Amino acid sequence: MKNVILSVGSEFPEFKKTAVVSIEKGKEFYELSSEELKASGKWMVMFWWPKDFTFVCPTEIAEFNKHSQDFVDRDAILIGASTDSEFVHAAWRRDHEDLRDLKFPMLADTSKSLADELGILEANEKVAYRATYIVDPQGIVRWVSLYDLSVGRSVKEVLRVLDALQTDELCPCNWTKGEATLTA
Repeated sequence: MKNVILSVGSEFPEFKKTAVVSIEKGKEFYELSSEELKASGKWMVMFWWPKDFTFVCPTEIAEFNKHSQDFVDRDAILIGASTDSEFVHAAWRRDHEDLRDLKFPMLADTSKSLADELGILEANEKVAYRATYIVDPQGIVRWVSLYDLSVGRSVKEVLRVLDALQTDELCPCNWTKGEATLTA
């Protein structure tokens, strides 16, 4: 049976997972929950990658990190996630120069339960596809993008869509922040 991808209009699943938030000894891990995120009253952007210690993934993670302040400025919490363990995440952060100073948590879905609920597990290897979810402050999925394992995504497009969703107005094709929206 094929997975059904959790889509727009659905409630984002509840979760409580360990995340890597630092490479400082004794401060590496934090228990992150959907309840905490919902209580923040902020938007959430969660992006998934297939595997740590690979080639395309660090380019995306580093690019999200370069734009981390852009997400903060938009009142959004940025979270990276994969099905690797928190220990693998921590080792990768320590090992990869572009990942040492991440300003967002790396969620560890080692049970693959959240990726499975989202419907984003690749059938053969059971790793997450490159999925991105934008979730509103009420916990409702407002945007999903899903890429093949070999193709990196555009962080600028994620920001553009977040901007458009936050206007709560009709936004035409290729709309960018500051441009006029449409009236019905």
